[in-house]
Amino acid sequence: MITKLDEKKYFHLLADKVCEIATRPVKLMEVCGTHTMAIGKAGIRGVLPPEVELISGPGCPVCVTADSDIDAFMRLAEDERVILATYGDMVRVPGTKGSLAELKAQGADVRVVYSALEALAFARSETAREVVFLGVGFETTAPATAHAIKTASKEGLSNFSIYNLHKTVPEPLRVLAADETTKIDGFILPGHVSVIIGEYPYYFLAEEFGAAGAIAGFEPPEVMATILKLVKDINADAPTISNLYRRVVRPEGNVVAQRLLDEIFVQADAEWRGLGAIPDSGLAIRQRYESFDVARKFNIERQSVKLHPGCRCGDILKGIIKPHQCSLFSKRCTPENPVGPCMVSSEGTCAAYYLYQESSLV
Repeated sequence: MITKLDEKKYFHLLADKVCEIATRPVKLMEVCGTHTMAIGKAGIRGVLPPEVELISGPGCPVCVTADSDIDAFMRLAEDERVILATYGDMVRVPGTKGSLAELKAQGADVRVVYSALEALAFARSETAREVVFLGVGFETTAPATAHAIKTASKEGLSNFSIYNLHKTVPEPLRVLAADETTKIDGFILPGHVSVIIGEYPYYFLAEEFGAAGAIAGFEPPEVMATILKLVKDINADAPTISNLYRRVVRPEGNVVAQRLLDEIFVQADAEWRGLGAIPDSGLAIRQRYESFDVARKFNIERQSVKLHPGCRCGDILKGIIKPHQCSLFSKRCTPENPVGPCMVSSEGTCAAYYLYQESSLV
């Protein structure tokens, strides 16, 4: 049986090895919000040599949601005919005119759920009103939304629809790998997303851009082992895509979930905070199921909005700056009074830096 003490010793052995072999500057980006939190909580940055820099990328689905989309579903929530169901983090995300939490306090019917299936249950019990699920997330949560749409279609539920903001991970990685301003040497690839898509969709990083990548687990030794593998590959000028989370992630991914996504969704362009419009980085509802697309049902149009002049959440998601380089960080912008979504979400980079900036591995 492996004890916490054993894990701690193994973690520090790995960290010592990274310090030993890190002979040149290396920039690594984690693109999973859970990894961002795990790195902060374990104090991993504090035990790495100065040559190894960890940068947080666009791994928080709440954070990458564009302000224009936030304002659009805010307008939808004001409609008395609508019950809006969404995840807890989305309720507190500020738009240009407040948040869903503020609308709820004013009487809007906004409900926190843990999955699209809970929203589906509301539609069954409250047939006189439109139940809209705010579908936010990457390939990890998209299958549950797809299942809800398919179930609603089979049951003939005409009062259920999706505000669909699901995005996919590989396409923004292509944008980041090609960006000369950040010059990422390697990527700590997301564990949860990879459970669904597998390892093959990341191969282009090494083949086209010469960037190393490794799918990582979430325990401190797993993250440190991933960092060590990436540094080794980069030092050898032999970038590869490695799967270091094999107990969960198969090379081909979850084929059943992939088939469900292909049945319900089609790839489409999507707007990412900080990265702009990225071709084929979103999942649009197929025409066969368009009656469950609230944008079509309510004729919703996204409008351009003026961003908060001080919030640099977009630059943080792109890896251009660290949270403490934003003038609002920990001053006007805190988890209790967030200015931008990077401080709101439980997977947000600013929230991780705020909570764990003084942490170390215990």
